[in-house]
Amino acid sequence: METLPDVSTFAQILTDKGYNGYFHTQGAYPGKLKDSISEYFESCQKGTDSWPKQDLLVTGYLQWSAEDKPRVECNMWVKYFDGKLSLNRMEITKKDGFGQLLKKSELTSLSVISAPKAADAVAMVNEPSQKAEKSHRRFRL
Repeated sequence: METLPDVSTFAQILTDKGYNGYFHTQGAYPGKLKDSISEYFESCQKGTDSWPKQDLLVTGYLQWSAEDKPRVECNMWVKYFDGKLSLNRMEITKKDGFGQLLKKSELTSLSVISAPKAADAVAMVNEPSQKAEKSHRRFRL
């Protein structure tokens, strides 16, 4: 069984894999991955927020062009064990400019080491570019 990383190591491994954007932990605490999770834990220690009963939800964008353009979102469910973190599940979704789901990919039984690189995660929900094929069929009478 792999040893579980602390917040710094957990964030560094994911940042090295390309998850270097801004995230939210438990729907608040915006910032880089390490800052967001650390700020949430500090808030829990002060008593202004409650410790997670199950998994932490960490959300962020892997690809963003503009408000009205398609985007790729990443949701990570992270288990917390006495200062150590373990990536449990990841959901990558592609949504259109109106927020409608275009494609979704869910990865379970993950670890921070086995998580895909951010570029690979984006590729899971992006359709391969399809060139229009010329049709040689003609209408016959």
